[in-house]
Amino acid sequence: MADQNLEVWQRGPVPDVPPLLQPVAHALLQAREELAVLLQHFPDSLLWERPAGVASPGFHLQHLSGVLDRVFTYARGEALTAHQLEQLHAEDIAPQTGVDTNALLTRFNQQVDEAIAQLKNTDEKILTAFRGVGRKQLPSTVIGLLVHGAEHTMRHVGQLMVTVKFLQHNNTKK
Repeated sequence: MADQNLEVWQRGPVPDVPPLLQPVAHALLQAREELAVLLQHFPDSLLWERPAGVASPGFHLQHLSGVLDRVFTYARGEALTAHQLEQLHAEDIAPQTGVDTNALLTRFNQQVDEAIAQLKNTDEKILTAFRGVGRKQLPSTVIGLLVHGAEHTMRHVGQLMVTVKFLQHNNTKK
């Protein structure tokens, strides 16, 4: 059994994920673990707060799931669906009634599960294949999109960590 005190990448390969895609899987699984700890006791009352005008925790959580879904869709060579476009536009709407931290975290966890499943089914031989992004079909590759999904996720996890810590610190001072 892997030592849970180690970061995900230090625990060895993710079963059935091709070797060249292991770093993507490691980053996504690390993000999931860090968010679970970070948001374990996070109050929903702070979900849409924007200290100093930065993005709210709610935005980051929606964006994490949305970007991962969209980027992995492009990596499959598919266009975005109407539902994905609706979710994209909803990322900028805050506060959203009926949306809580647990629901957003559950959505992210499901998206990570879908991403890992896609990684397991990605043939390493297509990693350098062209993939167009968006209506303009901006040039990328399968591996470029998958790596971007992982690095973008970790970037927002870092931003979310700072925002949550700041909000929690300021909330306990009141």
